Amino acid sequence: MMERLADCSGAIEAAGALLIETLRQGGKILLCGNGGSAADCQHIAAELVVRYEKNRKALAAIALTTDSSILTAHSNDIGFDTVYSRQIEAIANEKDCLIAISTSGTSKNILNAVDAARLKGMAVIGLTGCEGGELSRQVTHSVIVPSDVTARIQEAHILIGHWWCGAIEGAY
Repeated sequence: MMERLADCSGAIEAAGALLIETLRQGGKILLCGNGGSAADCQHIAAELVVRYEKNRKALAAIALTTDSSILTAHSNDIGFDTVYSRQIEAIANEKDCLIAISTSGTSKNILNAVDAARLKGMAVIGLTGCEGGELSRQVTHSVIVPSDVTARIQEAHILIGHWWCGAIEGAY
């Protein structure tokens, strides 16, 4: 898999540069995903807010996957398809960047989050696998892991997240 990710290195680095620029301009990094991708969102946000490899100032990152009251109230009262787009509507602005993670690139709630981010004027990074799905066609930067195996895609996603965290920390 590592050799196959080399083919994605340009897209990974371009997305990383966008994340650095977002933070430098006072924006936040928002993340959304489902299941294992939700866990990756939390992991990456924690690396940015707390630390990755070195002590440095806290960086603005929010996993939209973590507030159980918002997630359950919205899913129960409105529906799961807009659980992330509603949060983007509430807290995001044009300086922010969304990292949207979907192994298939077809998750409806992730696509709705991308639409909401674009309406806010935000940059969006799509992190996906398989053929990229609709997600890869709707974002500012798309990183498509060259695999159809969900476990391999998820392993690559966290490696890419660490790649970005390292680049961001290098800029601070």
